[in-house]
Amino acid sequence: MLKQFFRSPHGAWLNIAALGYTLAGWGSGIALMTADVWYANLAGVLLAGHCLTYSAYFVHEFAHQSIFKSAAANNRWGVLMSWINGSCYASFQALRRKHMRHHIDRADVLTFDYKKFLQAAPAWFRGLVIAAEWLYIPAVELIMHAYVMVLPFAKPARHAERPRVFAIIAIRLAAFAALGWYAPKALVLYAVAYFIMLHALRFTDAYQHTYDAFAVLEEGDIPDDKVRDRRYEQANTYSNLVSVAHPWMNLLLLNFSYHNAHHERPIVPWHDLPALDAQLFPPDNVQILPMSELLKGYHRDRVARILSDDYGEVATSGPHRADGFLGAAGVSFLTAV
Repeated sequence: MLKQFFRSPHGAWLNIAALGYTLAGWGSGIALMTADVWYANLAGVLLAGHCLTYSAYFVHEFAHQSIFKSAAANNRWGVLMSWINGSCYASFQALRRKHMRHHIDRADVLTFDYKKFLQAAPAWFRGLVIAAEWLYIPAVELIMHAYVMVLPFAKPARHAERPRVFAIIAIRLAAFAALGWYAPKALVLYAVAYFIMLHALRFTDAYQHTYDAFAVLEEGDIPDDKVRDRRYEQANTYSNLVSVAHPWMNLLLLNFSYHNAHHERPIVPWHDLPALDAQLFPPDNVQILPMSELLKGYHRDRVARILSDDYGEVATSGPHRADGFLGAAGVSFLTAV
């Protein structure tokens, strides 16, 4: 009976299981954070962090309308997932609209140029952000999320959104206050779980494209300075797989790392991406960049990445192909509004 509601009926139970895990795991993780024993707290942080990550990737799935047949159902579940991971300050449709531009324009299209913002900011603030990034605090991502929250108050054209944002802030503050009253340490632990999600997302996002990035206002156009066709799209897209030898490990990121397959057919749901990737590309596809080859650069370039205007380049052959791949920053689909 339930299969009739899903776009791919054969994946109905996989989606039910993954969504159930996301919701139940997130709640259970928070409960474990309030326990009196450290190992329960640790389990809670890891569980909540992973479920927050899943909720983010489900926002992406629902944005592509890949889970349910009904657009309304995808929208409702997208809103729910955005409330879990804190991207709800922008409407789900705004998130979806901006992410679709990423696919249509074949570029990283941003509304907020955080690099320009940092360059214009006082030196002490810029230094604070750089120091935080050096300490693995995802300050740029936090700035991007904060920008989404203040946008309705800073931009006259978005003033109509103020009551909605006020309500969301009030509800979420009340929820966090209740959690802090019951178990103060849980607030700190939840922040750690949230940072886990941000790092998981930014590590994956950093190495999936060598697109050009453009900061444009609302529906502004990107420059028509080169041919951005499907060939360009695939040549500048990378599948940064968690594991090549053990494909099941890519489920840790809901198969989001099969990114070339996703860009070739964006409507295909997460559970069908490994098979699609095998169908479309050879096993030695030059666009595959295993995450094991990216970890060193993610650590080494964590500060340089946020200041550079150039993502770097990926060699087409030889060892250490990704050594020159600096990567992107601030391109999360959770803040692209």
